[in-house]
Amino acid sequence: MQRPLAGLTRTRLVTETLSGVTLLAIAIPLNIGYAQIAGLPATAGLYALVVPTLVYALLASSRQVVASPDAAAAALVASSIGGLAVAGSEQYATMALAQAILCGVMFVLLAFFKMGFLANFLSKPILIGFVGGLALDILVSQVAKMLGVKIESGGEFVEKVVGLVQGLAGANAWSIVISVGAILILLVGRRIRAAVPWALIVMVLATVVTVTARLDEYGVAVLGEVPAGPPALTWPVLSWLEWLALVPSALALTMVTTAEGLLVSRSYGEKRGYATQPNRDLFAFGVANITAGAQGSFAVGSSTSRTAAMDQSGSRTQFPSLVLAAGTLLLLLFGTGLLADIPSPAIGAIVAIAVLPLLGVREFARLWRLDRFEFAIGATCFAVTLFVGSIPGILVAFVLALLNMARRAATPAIDVLASDDNPQQSLLESASPGALTAPGVLVVRLAAPLFFANGVVFSDTVKRAVTSVGKDPLRAVIIDMEAVTDVDVTAAESVTELSQWLQRRNIVLSFSRLRPRSEVRLRRLGVIQDQQTFPTNRAAVAAFSPPDPLQSSHE
Repeated sequence: MQRPLAGLTRTRLVTETLSGVTLLAIAIPLNIGYAQIAGLPATAGLYALVVPTLVYALLASSRQVVASPDAAAAALVASSIGGLAVAGSEQYATMALAQAILCGVMFVLLAFFKMGFLANFLSKPILIGFVGGLALDILVSQVAKMLGVKIESGGEFVEKVVGLVQGLAGANAWSIVISVGAILILLVGRRIRAAVPWALIVMVLATVVTVTARLDEYGVAVLGEVPAGPPALTWPVLSWLEWLALVPSALALTMVTTAEGLLVSRSYGEKRGYATQPNRDLFAFGVANITAGAQGSFAVGSSTSRTAAMDQSGSRTQFPSLVLAAGTLLLLLFGTGLLADIPSPAIGAIVAIAVLPLLGVREFARLWRLDRFEFAIGATCFAVTLFVGSIPGILVAFVLALLNMARRAATPAIDVLASDDNPQQSLLESASPGALTAPGVLVVRLAAPLFFANGVVFSDTVKRAVTSVGKDPLRAVIIDMEAVTDVDVTAAESVTELSQWLQRRNIVLSFSRLRPRSEVRLRRLGVIQDQQTFPTNRAAVAAFSPPDPLQSSHE
């Protein structure tokens, strides 16, 4: 088993420590903003940087992935719990804790049963659409915050837009000034030197300006008092019905985090040359989420932006996460008084700039160029998530994934193989329509598992190939099974019906290049009874081809 903090050496300690300080500067302002998106106090975002971050860093196989709440998870928390409790209430906060614990339990179960593959159903277009819909919803809320306009944070997207438009007349001028200044610093600063923690600089400068000019007296909203002290052990007390009501949203959070988290973990492992263990990472996410729910925070996932920042800073271990946990704990113990006067417009600007890439504009444009059907899947998921809700969005995402998979599976590559007079030439090239592989012989190749979605399609395709050969006498149809890794009952019935159809026409059905497992399966299903099987296509063709007249005359 991989030891904790793998890759950490004395020579790397300084680099890793400096990366940890950078991570601390990035994470604190963002987590305060994400907690507000989730409808929770700032401490919920800060608590997530202590025990959950520490636990994940010590348990995960990935040396670089940073575990933390992100914008999409925060929006999903708000949209899912907002319909069950009033944002800001004690019941709301309790349900957020319970949701994180449910996520943790689901992660642990996925790891134990090695079921992380389920997240593969969330294809790239689906993730782009789902996260993009959440991001636009977040952006509207942050624009309102930057303008000093109050809207219902737990409302639907259309309600938020209407509230924002109606409140424009009452926008606060000083809030706009702070927001514009913050955005300029963030955008220009990143172009000048991307490694600098510009979000922290914006937060400090905006706070100094707000306190010095007493802008809170002119209507600029500030964060307010943040309770001091370390995270305390707690446990959400809810009824069974309330726990059950949180299961769908917890499942959505788990699936999205699994898909993104494992992808990020694998990509950085391959990039930097170290092995990752998906099930171990799922277990680490599970324990991190359970600890998050048990000490006053909310659902934790992988932070793509912070992981990228650590990679760019030279970090190759989880040590920066330990620095982050220690630094946040010190802030909670001794520095919460510094947070009270942070202006909300500055937080809104920081979060807005952070979520802009999540809108997926470039990704949607690329999908439009590459595959219109995939674009339609992403756009549908985007619209449902935005206008109907996050839970319907994830449900539609899975349905679209299944439909996309069924569409591809129902139309597999089915080829009639060609041959020539060269005995050294393998039968791999597709023949022209209506052609035979050899005189009296038709070799058909299916390049997919044979199951309920394509069984009838395959049978009908073979029948069309048989009827299109014209007047040439056909003695045998040979199915090349080399690419068929599995056969189900429904498809077996289709092949059996095809065999009977061929038999009525005095055509023999045989099989070639069978995988051992597939052959056992076909015999058990009754598809192969007295039919011949061949190790190669050429052997099958030779068995059914007429004897060479010249060779017969010499004998």
